[in-house]
Amino acid sequence: MTEKHLTTPLSAGDLAELRIGGFVYLSGYLVTGRDDVHQRIIRQGLASPVDLGGKAIFHAGPIMQQKTGGDTPDWKVISVGPTTSMRMESCEAEFLEATGTRFIVGKGGMGPTTAEACRRLGAVHTVFPGGCAVLAAEAVEAVEAVHWLDLGMAEAMWVLRVRDFGPLMVSIDTLGNNLFANNKKLFTERQEAAWQELRPHLHYME
Repeated sequence: MTEKHLTTPLSAGDLAELRIGGFVYLSGYLVTGRDDVHQRIIRQGLASPVDLGGKAIFHAGPIMQQKTGGDTPDWKVISVGPTTSMRMESCEAEFLEATGTRFIVGKGGMGPTTAEACRRLGAVHTVFPGGCAVLAAEAVEAVEAVHWLDLGMAEAMWVLRVRDFGPLMVSIDTLGNNLFANNKKLFTERQEAAWQELRPHLHYME
């Protein structure tokens, strides 16, 4: 499996050679945005307060700590674990078009609508390991800004500067290949074959 280190801003060329099952470590800007951010931009038609062109969007609801002192408040990331990406499936394709981002980080796979949008727009979806939210926070060098904090801490857009954030496994590549969908099909086929093999050896009480 391949392993790449990428830094934002990301170009189409940076993503073109990524393939499902490969791993990426990301440096630069990673912006959180999950259900409510997608709702505001796609359903309510609001402009994103962050220019996401060349940046990465992270389906995540971080836990933050505000540090006081100085002229402006500062923030520290306590944990930043991924949110289930399938929750954004209904509007992710529109989100990619509206914002110009082509790099998604989340948890679990996404469906055919997102896969087709990734193929058409040259985007990728990647997966960060679940259960590693505190470890993920260690890759955050700084919190550059926060927007739409009225949505609450978890739903706001946090602009994070990260270094070697990962490992991120590519689950949808720019060709529209979908690792989770492929695996589901393969496992179903293997399950049926295993059942046919075991069936003659199983006995049930009637």
